[in-house]
Amino acid sequence: MSDEQHGDSSSAPTSKYDEREADWRNGTLIYQVIVDRFAPSADLASKKDLYPAPKRLRDWSETPTQGHYLEDQQVWSHEIDFWGGDIASLESRLGYVAELGADVLYLCPIHLAWTNHGYDGLDYKKVRPEYGTRDDVKQLASKLHGRGMRLVLDGVFNHMGRHSPAFKAASSDEHDPHRGWFDFNPDYPGGARAWANAVNLPELVIENPEVQREIWGDPDSVVRGWLRDGIDGWRLDVAFELGPDYLAQLTQAAHDELPGSLTLGEVCNYPAGWFPALDGVLSFTLREILLLGANQQITAGHMQAMLERYFADSDFEHLLKCWNYLDNHDVPRITSTIPDARARELATVLQFTLPGAVNIYYGTELGQTGGDDPENRAPMRWDLVAGSNQTLRLYHRLISIRKQHRALRVGDIRWLVTDRLIGFERHTDHIGEAVFVVANPSSDEVTETVLVPESMLMDLSDLTDLLSGTNVPAHRATITLTLAPHQAMVLVADLEPVFGYTPYKRTR
Repeated sequence: MSDEQHGDSSSAPTSKYDEREADWRNGTLIYQVIVDRFAPSADLASKKDLYPAPKRLRDWSETPTQGHYLEDQQVWSHEIDFWGGDIASLESRLGYVAELGADVLYLCPIHLAWTNHGYDGLDYKKVRPEYGTRDDVKQLASKLHGRGMRLVLDGVFNHMGRHSPAFKAASSDEHDPHRGWFDFNPDYPGGARAWANAVNLPELVIENPEVQREIWGDPDSVVRGWLRDGIDGWRLDVAFELGPDYLAQLTQAAHDELPGSLTLGEVCNYPAGWFPALDGVLSFTLREILLLGANQQITAGHMQAMLERYFADSDFEHLLKCWNYLDNHDVPRITSTIPDARARELATVLQFTLPGAVNIYYGTELGQTGGDDPENRAPMRWDLVAGSNQTLRLYHRLISIRKQHRALRVGDIRWLVTDRLIGFERHTDHIGEAVFVVANPSSDEVTETVLVPESMLMDLSDLTDLLSGTNVPAHRATITLTLAPHQAMVLVADLEPVFGYTPYKRTR
């Protein structure tokens, strides 16, 4: 990947859709990995000393289970169980990630930390030795760029770890230079303000200019330094607690260092109001709507109204950069949150066709199961990678459809008029690129006539469902279709001539 590709593209867009497509952050496909759990290390024997007691090295076949609280460490025992994956083993599986069709590899925290999850950082500028070195990460970024892919790291800047040298020094010496990095008060559990009162996660005082310089302000700051080392962006942990003003400063620093880089925030709130302080957010609200609809906790009409409001209230250019996700390391896997397989497929189709980027958590494309933390962070089930895996086949199909139809990546959205179904069109300025999505979230078969407010959809022409191959005729800007319970259709206009004739001859 050239320097130009790593940052902004120098191509001259000819339309807003070309301009969106030139920005790698729009409508991208992200594959999320916990390095420790993704691929077993080939050199585990030589690494065993990196997991001293009370840490435990588990067998790859073991499933994480809830542990007990360790008073002396102030963490749960399952937080210091490890499976031994590293950057080298991750690199050995990059072919799988690339073949899947991912544009971006997003890594959960890799910086020096005490626990397996890494959200208790010890030093943001160092890589935990169980994974490798900073040079290894630079090499990984280079290899990804060589494949036309990007690398995004997890930035945990709301809090550090209780075992960090900075916190230890500050807590034992009132005159230590790091004292002002933390909010010490005997009334707090553990003596310092901590995220969610978890004493192992003392919060940083972001208002402190020294903290700001360390994280994003100085030329050798965490944010700037890693971008210079080849990463392409940051996913910011609990970004909503940092607040929009400081996020705006961090985002500006990232863009100054690397134009076109990504700053995406874990914002559980409604997304409107968080732009342009962030380029995008993790789409918590959209996930909630999809789960409610797929599980029939709301009606189709209610679901459609929620979706319409969601996409109307926020800046669309930023919504294209938001990550649409159904599960990740913080929530049970989709097999638990949407138990019905057909409903799960419907939610996945909507995840891939609504505006935004698609965030796939490792193993979800295989149908990997897992309930609450830590079970949802089980090692990757490589034994499920097979052509006969129906879930994997669905993901390959949806990824292929998304790659072939740019309206699904960068197109605008127009809502269809429905009653018991939900429906929308993703469109550009060419009818041949339009994609119409209609879904039945209920457990009943539904036959419905839907208004399609697309002026270039030719009367008496056909639409073809990319999932089933079914043809649906268009008549006077309407389509009448029958959808099975939890079925979704992804329709495109049939522009191919029949015996030399097509009504689209002048409206491509």
